[in-house]
Amino acid sequence: MKSAVETLNPTRVRLTVEVPFEELKASLDAAYKKINQQVTVKGFRKGKIPARVIDQRFGRGAVLEEAVNDALPKLYTEAVNEADVNPLGQPEVDITELKDGELLAFTAEVDIRPAIEIPDYSGIEVTVDAVEVTDEDVEKSVEQLRERFASTSPVERAAAEGDVVTIDLEAKVDGEVLPDGVATGVQYTIGSGELLEGIDEAVTGLEAGGEATFTSTLKGGSAEGKEAEVTVKVTQVAARELPELDDEFAQMASEFDTLDELKADSRKRLENMKQYDQATQAQERVLDELLKLAEVPIPEKLLEDEVNTRKHNLEHHQLGQMGLTLEKYLELQGKTVEEFDAETKEQAVKGIKTQFILDELVSKEKLNVNQDELTEHLMRRAASSGMSPDQFAQAVVEGNQVPMLVGEVARGKALALVVESAKVTDTNGEPVVMDDDEDETAETVEASEGGDDTEAQAGEKSEA
Repeated sequence: MKSAVETLNPTRVRLTVEVPFEELKASLDAAYKKINQQVTVKGFRKGKIPARVIDQRFGRGAVLEEAVNDALPKLYTEAVNEADVNPLGQPEVDITELKDGELLAFTAEVDIRPAIEIPDYSGIEVTVDAVEVTDEDVEKSVEQLRERFASTSPVERAAAEGDVVTIDLEAKVDGEVLPDGVATGVQYTIGSGELLEGIDEAVTGLEAGGEATFTSTLKGGSAEGKEAEVTVKVTQVAARELPELDDEFAQMASEFDTLDELKADSRKRLENMKQYDQATQAQERVLDELLKLAEVPIPEKLLEDEVNTRKHNLEHHQLGQMGLTLEKYLELQGKTVEEFDAETKEQAVKGIKTQFILDELVSKEKLNVNQDELTEHLMRRAASSGMSPDQFAQAVVEGNQVPMLVGEVARGKALALVVESAKVTDTNGEPVVMDDDEDETAETVEASEGGDDTEAQAGEKSEA
């Protein structure tokens, strides 16, 4: 076999391959054997039809087509290895010459991983938000905990903001009560904004037994998006009572004996959360700076496939779980289809650039992933997908996604190297010491790459 490679552009090559006919003998034999098992010729036992009879009855062309189809994958792989290129996706193959008994010639155009020069990233500098927890932050956190332990008791007065009312609802569109437009015994906290627009004004001031009618656009159900006439009847008004903020509350709501200890723990938790957010912010900003430093050509077909994958995952997995259509999602986001397409393309470009650069860094620095690192990463991905580790692992193996997970961890380690060498300061001008958390950097890489492919595919496997 002879092969040559022609660079069409930085991300695409054309392989030209010539194969002497004798190298097709194994594939020709396999073709005759396959056809033998598929056809019947009077006077011959199945599987015992001579080659000359098959040529006469079914045509030599059918045999050659079968043989070429059998040989092409192996011949293409050999040509790729000989040319030392890294193909991306499936090739476009064109048979340019097929002379029976003499020669097979074909071309294969395929996108390739471009050659990338890793830039000097030692001078990257980024600024991140300072970790500051105020007394107000602590008070708000404790107040939220206090809200969770609130109790209610019926009152004989008009409903006011913050009260919990028990209500019956009836919705009509064009004067007709909707089949799914009646609900009874619904509990609603006035001012929470969790039900229909206009309901707060309607029930405020009503006592038990009171009734009001208002118009509102329905958020779901058979008449979603339509304007309805809604009748609401209050059957009970209950006042919410918050527990006193004292040591007794701390003992009831936590493992601490005093309110001061509870507040100290709340402060520590808030600091940890803000430190995590700060680290994530640093990783994202360092990655953005790294992407600015490198020239990365993007294969057109790869970009097209990535854009389509992101749209599919959003529409059929993320939005599907929330009961939203893409059209409704764009309406809620206040975006046009054109704006959404432009944003998706921009995100896809960033994801591909991230993968290419970090993969090159993994190769350059000879970074490896051990079993413990892979297991830890798999456990985290399982938790985020809502599956057990065993279920997720099985789905990953069945979907041949193990290399993808290994790549995520390896790229996380590569980003950790870059972050470690960067100068990170907070908004107060103080230096920020970054912990060497490679699994956390793997999360940042996944977010940049659009990383829910594994979870989406694992979800499909579990549903099957």
